[in-house]
Amino acid sequence: MFKVLLSRFLQSVIVLFVLYTITFFLCKAMPGDPLSSEKAMPPHIKKVVEEYYDLNKPVTVQYANRLGKLLQGDPGPSIRLEGRPVAEIIGQAFPISFQLGVIAMFVAITIGIPAGCIAAARRNGLLDTLSMSVAMIGICLPSFVIGPLLAEYFGRKLEALPAYGWSSSNPATWVLPAVTLGLAYAAYLSRLTRAGMLETLSQDFVRTARAKGVPGWKILVRHCLRGGLIPAVAYIGPAFAGIVSGSLVIETVFQIPGLGRHFIKSIETRDTSVILGVTMLYGMLVILANFLTDVAGIWLNPRLRKSA
Repeated sequence: MFKVLLSRFLQSVIVLFVLYTITFFLCKAMPGDPLSSEKAMPPHIKKVVEEYYDLNKPVTVQYANRLGKLLQGDPGPSIRLEGRPVAEIIGQAFPISFQLGVIAMFVAITIGIPAGCIAAARRNGLLDTLSMSVAMIGICLPSFVIGPLLAEYFGRKLEALPAYGWSSSNPATWVLPAVTLGLAYAAYLSRLTRAGMLETLSQDFVRTARAKGVPGWKILVRHCLRGGLIPAVAYIGPAFAGIVSGSLVIETVFQIPGLGRHFIKSIETRDTSVILGVTMLYGMLVILANFLTDVAGIWLNPRLRKSA
């Protein structure tokens, strides 16, 4: 296990370095001036501002300086928000995005995994056909289409749930964004769970258990669930990272004060510090999620555990 962990750590360092490099030079390749605005800035003031943000230095020097600050945990000041530390922006907005991602992941797991298990247990039956058809619809419809439809129907027409906004003390504001974000991942999880359960149900030990008269629910829960969930568990890690990063669009649709608005505005204004800070944060989340998924996969799969 130590070798596995060390290998994952070294791979993570390389991935983060490549991610930083690509993101930095893509920011520099974007057209426009980060200090340009509707109101013209006097040349002497612009010179001082460029010096403050290191914009007057060569690109290689900016690259090294920003990398050094990121290694110290300081993405630097924001250009758009007039020198406000990016770490402070992330510290205030990221907990909301993370909370939304956790709730959406809970929705995806509680809907997707039971649906996949039921579909596998009733293979080629009505429940199997119905659940997989709904799952296919969920995969095909993007969240930015589902979100406005749910907000219009449940928020404005029925007035059952808030159509926009977010409050940590009001769980009703969590429902529509979390369901919108979690439905597509629930659809993927249901199909993966069904495939894994069907493969496990076809094994010899399942036929032996049935021949001995073991009840069907007991075979499903005690004998098949652990092995059948391996494909779903392998997907949950990247899915959680995708949910947290995908919440940027949902936050815009439901007007949630998370990292989404800052990230989108930073791209519009070429705010390199915010872009790098948010991108590296999500990169570390993806790596952490994949790492936890690998550990869970090794625990569930005896073959992987033996090879590790």
